[in-house]
Formats: sequence, structure tokens, C-alpha cells
Amino acid sequence: MKILFLTDNFPPEVNAPATRSYEHCKEWVQRGIDVTIITCFPNFPQGKIYKGYKNKLYQSEFIDGIHVIRVWTYITANEGFIKRTLDYISFSVSGFIAGLFQKTDIIIATSPQFFTALSGRTLSFWKRKPWIMEVRDLWPESIKTVGAMNENILIRYFEWQEKRCYHSAKKIVVVTDSFKRRLVERGIDSSKIEVVKNGVNRSLFVPVVKDLQLLNELGLQNKKIIGYIGTHGMAHKLDFILQCAKGMEGRSNYHFLFLGSGAEKRNLLDLKEKLDLKNVTMLDPVSKLEVKRYISILDIALINLRKSELFTTVIPSKIFENAGMEIPILMGVNGEAREIIESYHAGVCFEPESETEFCEKLDLLLTDENLYNECKEGCKKLSLDFDRNLLANKMLQIITQINSGK
Repeated sequence: MKILFLTDNFPPEVNAPATRSYEHCKEWVQRGIDVTIITCFPNFPQGKIYKGYKNKLYQSEFIDGIHVIRVWTYITANEGFIKRTLDYISFSVSGFIAGLFQKTDIIIATSPQFFTALSGRTLSFWKRKPWIMEVRDLWPESIKTVGAMNENILIRYFEWQEKRCYHSAKKIVVVTDSFKRRLVERGIDSSKIEVVKNGVNRSLFVPVVKDLQLLNELGLQNKKIIGYIGTHGMAHKLDFILQCAKGMEGRSNYHFLFLGSGAEKRNLLDLKEKLDLKNVTMLDPVSKLEVKRYISILDIALINLRKSELFTTVIPSKIFENAGMEIPILMGVNGEAREIIESYHAGVCFEPESETEFCEKLDLLLTDENLYNECKEGCKKLSLDFDRNLLANKMLQIITQINSGK
């Protein structure tokens, strides 16, 4: 069986879409499937081409048995709605053209950027092959939620195209149960929607002792480190966390570590300087292998999103890697994500954007040794149930059924 997979992000990029696509495809290749990825040249999130690559019309390479085709796109940093939209559209067009010349039995197109789905749908029409729409984000609803754009004729056009994609796809694979419920409420047949959640590569993210060399490099010895590792975007409301850090300056052994980049990084650095925060360290993103070192030194893994009804439907993927390394989680997200954390006792949750609850729950986790150890054990159980290989095989079963005509 030949699979053609369209994704805007792929290693060496290290964000959640890149990781999920790579780990799924790697597992499928090991099971004898012929997988071709169409993606852009790595540049996320800074909008700068990674060393060793050049933004040209076409490049072919193999990564762990996966045939990776990279195509030219308009490249910009992960900031500014118009520029990012041009980036997305350019990949949609380039990806479609490259896909026309690839033999395949089935096409998969993954969000969160919606224009990839449009490319997958169009390829499906021209190649007369079934396609699967993988929905990692309810776009364009999410851009209204973070305030990137208000309701207008363009948004309504995107929503019309979104619904056309849902109806034309042979299957829709979503990453949360809440997404499935939301799509069913919008009139999509529940029988064509499958849920394959995110997970963790348990061969990579395992419990280790704290990296003492890194602690020394950062000057964070003898600190209780509360870490946020991931995209610094409009959805993540990290300015709230910086405000909380300001209110906790009296706790001299607490230190906040931010690792990553995104649309709000510059604003957050400005806010850190304005608040004169001495208990916060903000670093640029590192490679996937290096991320392990930074997770190892955390005492608490921080996960936060803007307070919104939409975000009650999401499950932040960073839950799983932190759980794999048995780092207790402090989370400001309601809904399905909170249900997972609380059902596994993998951490504690606070009401999003409530500074009082944030401080109370953080103190609780760092002072109650029994609770802390219970959360470490809960993380272990959670990672076992969300093993990435099991989830990749679940999705492969869906693909195989479609390919066999069932």
C-alpha cells in the first residue's frame, strides 16, 4: 500500500504536528507501508530555513525509510495573520503540484493549517483516490478564538470550505473526543469520524535523573523549576504566567523556565523586561533530542491555554512527553484535557487565568510530597495508555480499511 501524506511541518522541526506525523509514518514504514511525505523546507517557528537546507522548488530525501519531498513555500515567522496565511496557501499550491506526480493508493492531509486539507481534497479529486482529513485544530474557529481575526466574509468562506472538506473526505481523524462531538453537532456523520489521540514515544521520553550539567549552565541549582516547553502563541496566554511569576517573587527557590518560540515570544520578552522578572528564564527552542535534557530538570511541567470554550475541546500534546518522563503537571486547561490529568492523577489543574488558583495549586504540588509522588505514578500510567506506537497502529487500521474498500 502506498500512502501520500501532506503536512506543513516535519522533522527536523519539533512542534507537535511534525512529531506526530513523523512517528506515525515511521511506524507504518516499519510495517511495510510505502509512505511519501510532502512538506516544506524546515523553518518553523522562526521563519528561517534550518542549516543544511535551502528553500528551492523541490528536494527529495529519505528519513528513516520515509520518502520526504520538500517543496518551495513563501516563508515567514510564525507571527502575523496575513503573512502566515500566504505561507499556508503557498504550501497548499506547491504540495498539490508535487502530489500530482506521486503514485498513491490513499491521501492523508493534516491540519492545523487548513489549506493543507484543501490541497489533499483537490489531489483526491484529480487522482481519483480516497483521502483522509486529519483534524488537529478546529480552524478557522480557533483564529476567531485567539482574536487573530473577527467574523467577516473571509471567515465565512473558510468555514464553507472547511465543511466541504469534511463531507468529501472518506474519513476524518480527530485528536480528541470533543472534536468529534463538535463535528457531529455541525452535521457531520459520526460514522466517518475516528479519534486517534496524541501520545508519547516511550522509547525516547523516559524518566531520567536531572541533567546536572544543564542546571549548572543555566545557574538553576537548588531551584524548584516550573517549566513551559512549547509554542509561545496567542492561544497559550503566557503573559498570564509571567504575571503569576511576578506575584511569586517572594518564593526565592521557585524559578520559571520557558523554552520555545512563537508569535508572542517578542511580546513576552518585552513583558519580562517590563516586570523586571528575576525568577524567569526564557530560551530559544532546541532539537527534539535536546528537549529531553530540559524536561529532565523540571520539577513541574506547566501547560496553559487562554480561557475559552473552544479550548475545552483540545488535549495539548505536551502532556504526553512530560508524562513519559514522569514530571507532574500543573495545567490551566478545562474540558477533556483536565479530565485526563485528573483521572490519571498525573498532576493538578487550576482554573484558566486565575492567578489565585495558580499560586495555590503550584504551592500544593511543591510542598505535598505524597501528592507529588502520586502524580509521578499517575504520569507513568498515562504514558503507558498513550503509547505513540499503539496509536499509530490504530490509525493504520483505519487507513487499511479504507484502502481495502471496507
